[in-house]
Amino acid sequence: MKHFKLAALAITLILTTACKNEKENEPKTAETSAESTVKFVAKPEATKVKWTAYKTTEKKAVGGEFTTVNFENKQGSTAKEALNGLEFSIPVKSLFTKDEGRDAKIKEFFFGAMLNTELIRGKVNHVNGAYTATLTMNGETKDLPLDVNITDERRVTMNAVMQLKDWNALDALASLNKVCYELHKGPDGISKTWEEVGIEVSTYLRKN
Repeated sequence: MKHFKLAALAITLILTTACKNEKENEPKTAETSAESTVKFVAKPEATKVKWTAYKTTEKKAVGGEFTTVNFENKQGSTAKEALNGLEFSIPVKSLFTKDEGRDAKIKEFFFGAMLNTELIRGKVNHVNGAYTATLTMNGETKDLPLDVNITDERRVTMNAVMQLKDWNALDALASLNKVCYELHKGPDGISKTWEEVGIEVSTYLRKN
């Protein structure tokens, strides 16, 4: 009887070990597989577009934003893939500076002095480790270098400095400065509106 019990115990141990090895060799579960197919998704409602212009010879900053940015949800297996090829459009009428009078002047005398003033269009590109935005404004299409920072894998900030001359927009800038002549004067009595504009885009890439 004692030998029988020992044999039974040995068989039990063998079967238990065999089952354990089979489980270890089983394919990944559906849950694990799902994790590997998680996508990074850029969505317009999670995206903000801010800009900073400058006036007076002291280069005093004037900040604003576009409250609307349009694009189809873009996804990828990485953050870089989700951003690359992202096409967008920004309605000029969504410009907002917390000053209705200023908003009206910028829309009428700056954007209103350009060609095709309804939308600013663009596409984000990631090539050879560098980001650019191919931006169309005033009938001109140029590449704008972007400084991109991705944190926590999903939070993205894109910064750029736009030179308005590259989009043939200096006449529009002069039009704005003319109507804002007194407001853009500094202590030295010189009225100036700078041709460079700082751009900051922030977004959060959702999981899909």
